[in-house]
Amino acid sequence: MPHNRNFFFHRKAAAGACLLLCLTPLLSLSAPSIPALAAGGLPAPAAAGAASSLPVLSAAEAAAASSLPVLSAADAAASVSSLPVLSAADAAAASSLPVCEADPDGRVTWQEGFFYEPLSEEVKARITGISYGEGCIVPYEDLRYLNILYVDFHGETQVGEIICNQAIAQDLVEIFYELYLAGYPLESVRLVDEFGGDDTLSMEHNNTSCFNFRVVDGTSNLSKHAYGLAIDINPLYNPYVTWPGGKQRVSPAAAAPFADRSLDFPNKIDEDDLCYQLFAERGFTWGGHWRTMKDYQHFQKALPED
Repeated sequence: MPHNRNFFFHRKAAAGACLLLCLTPLLSLSAPSIPALAAGGLPAPAAAGAASSLPVLSAAEAAAASSLPVLSAADAAASVSSLPVLSAADAAAASSLPVCEADPDGRVTWQEGFFYEPLSEEVKARITGISYGEGCIVPYEDLRYLNILYVDFHGETQVGEIICNQAIAQDLVEIFYELYLAGYPLESVRLVDEFGGDDTLSMEHNNTSCFNFRVVDGTSNLSKHAYGLAIDINPLYNPYVTWPGGKQRVSPAAAAPFADRSLDFPNKIDEDDLCYQLFAERGFTWGGHWRTMKDYQHFQKALPED
């Protein structure tokens, strides 16, 4: 048996060797057909061919390219400095351009529910002899009727009416629109004529109002309200405070609890208040900054110089 095992072992080994010898030529023929890849995934010979086909810049072309002008730092600065610059006067003129156009009747609409227009005959009839009293020196043509929306103390949207000088009409329509968007509460926005032109009565009803041909309380001087250039906001919570003879006087008298501005309470106007900020941004003076008296409800603006 051992002799027979060796015999079969040698026969299998010989057969395996023969098979290997037969396959070797086939493997050597197949190997070259598998291409080697160069960088970029191209077969090495193809990559070399592609590289050799790229154009080469000749010495003459390189010299011509080097003769192109290069912009110096001075030239660059000169080019920039030659650009037109908008002057302060031009900028001011641009800022004064009308934001929106008036319709044929003179109405200027800022947003839905917010517009101003010349006084109609109906509005003139409402105010003549009341806020537009005898001897009024402001022509009707210089005044504008404003229609606004506002949020009242119950959170409801109401329609408000204001008469002002045409010089501040655009300011006011923008300010009251911003206040409305912010939900800033105003208790009442009605013409002072609905209170008989009585400023004290209007303040006692916390009514926001503007034009009223009258003098400054306690003086013989015309108020800015007489020109439609001043407006009082939530006056009951933001009273007019004076100190005649060193004794405090609050108007309206019902506003006495709100004369102490160190206290915190709703509807108080101060420098952190949105209402103050909107008026201040547009160049209005606040009565709360006055030294000899305080008028916390009051914002006014001077007529633009000619």
